[in-house]
Amino acid sequence: MNTQVFGHKSPDTDSTGSPIVWAWYLNEVKGVPAKPVLLGEPNTEAAFMLERWNLEKPAIITDIADGQPCVIVDTNNPAELPDNINGADIQAIIDHHALVGGLKTKGPIHITIRQLACTATIMIDLMGEDAAKMPDAIKGAALTCILSDTLEFRSPTTTDHDRAVAEKLAADLGIDIAAYAADMFAAKSDVSSFSDAELLRMDSKEYAVDDTKFRVSVLETTAPGVVLDRKASLMETMTSVATEDGVDQVLLFVVDILNEEATLLVPNDLVKGVAEKSFGTSVNGDAVVLPGIMSRKKQIIPNLKV
Repeated sequence: MNTQVFGHKSPDTDSTGSPIVWAWYLNEVKGVPAKPVLLGEPNTEAAFMLERWNLEKPAIITDIADGQPCVIVDTNNPAELPDNINGADIQAIIDHHALVGGLKTKGPIHITIRQLACTATIMIDLMGEDAAKMPDAIKGAALTCILSDTLEFRSPTTTDHDRAVAEKLAADLGIDIAAYAADMFAAKSDVSSFSDAELLRMDSKEYAVDDTKFRVSVLETTAPGVVLDRKASLMETMTSVATEDGVDQVLLFVVDILNEEATLLVPNDLVKGVAEKSFGTSVNGDAVVLPGIMSRKKQIIPNLKV
């Protein structure tokens, strides 16, 4: 039986590319039959990566069978995984997020959680000398993951090691990082074909503060005006998305990659209070700019207060 390798729901570039990278390693180096799968449609940047490197889009699954061998990457949070994840046979977890708890395994497993900006960086470390065997398409996927998660080294989660790994991959591929990242971010910024509900769920994670449940959505873009022009309809749609997803409120942060700031939409007094308590700002109106805020993992979720 093939080992399934997957990341979190609402897959971003790292949760699309890293399963491909690790499935290659299991198949070609370790001799373990494996295939990458996704827990939803990849975002536009991840789709760009697949097309640019001529990679087949992994199959999308909605749940996992009892006893199915799997490797979980880029998350360890059961809320971001298939409903039956604890019925599966989890073989390993490779991640760079805080340990959440709640996963159950059939026996001892390999767990690697490191303070790096990207899962793909960790995978290349774990491969050791075997990383040199990666074909260009796999190197390209890994490079895209790292540049995405670090926002081309602008994110505060970026480490010197993430940068060094990315620069080595780019050199191997003959890629100019600035030009390639600009193409990636242009793809990420093209959200014209997505509905408001799809935008609110596209890159989002559920998170609870005391008894208040949030869907924390982040849209990273080089063209924030395109998203903010839809502000009124996005705020209206937040109510229905929150109801359908069983949360109290959707928080939408529009991250301006180039100006290194985020705009938080403020549809009501609850979000106004969250903004002021969490980020030490004063809110006047239905949006607030948060200078320097780039990372959900490091700057947004750890600071949320109600």
